Amino acid sequence: MISIDPEVQSDRDNYKLLIGSVVPRPIAFVTTLSEQGILNGAPFSYFSIVSSSPPLLSLSVQRRNGEMKDTARNAITTGELVVHIVDEANVEHINQTAATLPPDESEVVLAGLTPSDSEAVKVPGIAESKFRMECVLEHAIELGGTEETPGCDLLIARVVRFRISEDILQDGRIDAAKLAPVSRMAGNFYAALGRIFTLERPR
Repeated sequence: MISIDPEVQSDRDNYKLLIGSVVPRPIAFVTTLSEQGILNGAPFSYFSIVSSSPPLLSLSVQRRNGEMKDTARNAITTGELVVHIVDEANVEHINQTAATLPPDESEVVLAGLTPSDSEAVKVPGIAESKFRMECVLEHAIELGGTEETPGCDLLIARVVRFRISEDILQDGRIDAAKLAPVSRMAGNFYAALGRIFTLERPR
């Protein structure tokens, strides 16, 4: 096997190894509100479940040259965010929201997505989502980079409301085929739901 010390290669080279091996990664489309009331939206694949009791999600928002992105800044300022699961029906629109816009412009408007009122938070979600989670921010932790210039903001969000399309929910469980989630690979590659198999968990 090849042995690579991450300390002796560039951040970019480490990044390529990580995103090429930790696959597929689910994609969260996150909406937040700025202090001026602008609806921000952006996709993230550094995203996962932390806990089910209470329901907690993790979202790592990478900084640009040490500068906090709108999603992290808005979530920290307002304490609220809405996390959507990206699917085959909306992924092309969601991809448009990855464009770099100034804080006073809405990626949701740019992508032609439809804001939809939330029940438990002030931040709207989008109507094109089959599954979204209205959240409040539990923790925000600066990580990576240097002490003076952090590399990312790790957000831990608590779900206060699940919003689910009726056609994907059966007996309290999500029908993955009907959800049709999309995941992130490396580069410009994405993956749809593929072969599914079962393994019994040891007792």
